[in-house]
Amino acid sequence: MGNTAKVIHLQIKPTRGAPMQSVSMVEAVAEQGLRNDSQFGHSKRQALIIERETLEEFGLPIGDVRENITVEGIKLAGLPAGTRMQVGRALLEITMDCTPCKFIEAKRPGLRDQMVGRRGTLFKVIEGGEIKLGDEVRIVA
Repeated sequence: MGNTAKVIHLQIKPTRGAPMQSVSMVEAVAEQGLRNDSQFGHSKRQALIIERETLEEFGLPIGDVRENITVEGIKLAGLPAGTRMQVGRALLEITMDCTPCKFIEAKRPGLRDQMVGRRGTLFKVIEGGEIKLGDEVRIVA
């Protein structure tokens, strides 16, 4: 693997509580989120992104923490709010770390505590555009 970070998995949740659906492309809409996802229109939690490396470290399959976008080759955990990232044709901005919830604890006792600060990063959409599997991901200054 070179030093190019990329999108390796995409999924949306059609309605709250519904199973995630794997997709090959999502449309990010400025200030709204990912079209057809249950978080569309939410202010701070428009897209959840996690690193494949983090999932592997915790022994979790890709998609298992209900992330919208799984990336590899980039470290997001711990980046400050306001950091902007180009994902495919969309420009996203970090709003906050996602806090591990009961959902995570139900997977494995103790996992919730282990994943504090590593549960994934929440983004809002600044500039819309398509995000496809294999798209490049990079932090923009």
